[in-house]
Amino acid sequence: MKKGLLTCLFLFCLLHIAWGQTIKTGVLVLGGGNSAVAASLQSAISGVKTHLLLPGNDLGLSMEKASSGTGLEATLTALLDSLGEPGIRKWVDSTKNLSVVRSVSWQKLKRSGQGWVMELGDGRKVRAEVLVRPDTVKAPAIWQPFDYQNNNYRTSIGANYGADAPEASILSLHALLGASNENEIILPATQHSLAFGQAAGATAAYAAFFKKKTSEASLKDIQGELIKYNLALIPFEDVKPADTNWRAIQFAGLTGVLKASLNKGKAYFKPEEPVSVSEVKDVIKEYYYKAQIWFDDHKSDKLTAGDALSLICYVGGKAPESTEKQVRKNWNTSYGFKTPYNPSKVVSRRELAALMMDYLNPFNVTIDKTGRVLR
Repeated sequence: MKKGLLTCLFLFCLLHIAWGQTIKTGVLVLGGGNSAVAASLQSAISGVKTHLLLPGNDLGLSMEKASSGTGLEATLTALLDSLGEPGIRKWVDSTKNLSVVRSVSWQKLKRSGQGWVMELGDGRKVRAEVLVRPDTVKAPAIWQPFDYQNNNYRTSIGANYGADAPEASILSLHALLGASNENEIILPATQHSLAFGQAAGATAAYAAFFKKKTSEASLKDIQGELIKYNLALIPFEDVKPADTNWRAIQFAGLTGVLKASLNKGKAYFKPEEPVSVSEVKDVIKEYYYKAQIWFDDHKSDKLTAGDALSLICYVGGKAPESTEKQVRKNWNTSYGFKTPYNPSKVVSRRELAALMMDYLNPFNVTIDKTGRVLR
């Protein structure tokens, strides 16, 4: 009898403790599905404590709605092919910084300072700095067609393309942050894109990690984080993450120094095509005033490898001899170029992208919300 009373008292105490428990987290993601799962994974991978609240037991992934095959989509697809859905579930559950709470209901959501408090059906509360939640209505499309009618492509934090995409499109950081509340990112109800979710997760993680408002998100930092984890931000059909120069080409695409060829809604980088001076002149001058002097002294429209290094060293303040020595050393090794270094040969788009990333890096130049260069 006494033992039974003690057991009941013990269980009552446990329930009482659980009822008043407050869970503190950096990013709180509500609901399952492709975008929510990708958002929670990327937030956790970016080093922020993250909670994913699921109304049921399943993650709700729909891999047949995948498209570009980069970033988390590539990882999840590989897991599905090799280990099936249990493999994906195991990987998600074991991801560092990520806690998945299944079969939970939420009762009330309210602001608390710059953050949020969610009251759960079991009496617990979750206090989060940033909230990522699904919309309850059909939100307007926020993917924008990828073109060069304006400079919005420079603000991209995600690309939608591939065989299943009707046309190449990008997700602008400033379109993602269209919610009326600070530190809230909304996943449209009809949005099933893993790329969208991964972009949302990196953005939420940035705000939580640096104790910033989402409106203060650093475009360059978020873009760099997403490219680091192999998410395409510019929808080049012909350059995949397995390519040795993929990251350099993505960065070059974001600057607009090397533009894609657009054909029937698809974007092609054409990495082996030669580069002309007229192709890159105006954009490089947009980034660097000093480049005008170099172009005034070089009248030929051919841009050789030697010319490219000369331009980069002049604009970037690099020592020509030591820079060329480094380039010769890396040409067939770290860059993985197939042909020998020849300063007299016209430089290819692939080669110029790699050289710019290492020695000029216009990607790090500040731009405004419209993609206009600020100096």
